[in-house]
Amino acid sequence: MKERFLYLFFLAILFSGYCSITFSQPTDNKLRQLTSNADVIVTGKVSGKNSSWNMDKTRIHTEATLQVDECLKGNNNTGSVVVTYPGGEVDGIGELYTHMPVFENNENVLVFLKKDVKGYKVFDGEEGKIKIIRDAKTGEKMTSSNVRINYLKTQIKSYLNNKN
Repeated sequence: MKERFLYLFFLAILFSGYCSITFSQPTDNKLRQLTSNADVIVTGKVSGKNSSWNMDKTRIHTEATLQVDECLKGNNNTGSVVVTYPGGEVDGIGELYTHMPVFENNENVLVFLKKDVKGYKVFDGEEGKIKIIRDAKTGEKMTSSNVRINYLKTQIKSYLNNKN
């Protein structure tokens, strides 16, 4: 009985890891939805972040500053954009929200942003933030699922040019 439980437990862990890897990047339909509904789409590097309490000291929020490399949608004349998201750490107290993006200093990203009263937030939670890494062999910019960033940018531009 114990062996069967361990076997099922192992399969559950294996399957959950497979799902997170398989579905961590947007499909074509999801990419089309993100492109259509975002107000601003940029690639850039996180140059800093600051977490703070809300006025009532009941919630923590973080502001991440992105140095924009390329603006694919929207009007970004400033060279940087501030993205606000729930969660963070203040004075050793941390708050984490599921399905919400988290930014790290010096991280390269492609983000789909929605304008809001406080600035920008990532559209569609963690699905609206794609981490950019550099392939060790080719030097090409890729997602963590080995999708070329240039391919994603081409798709986004085609969706913007062919609005239905």
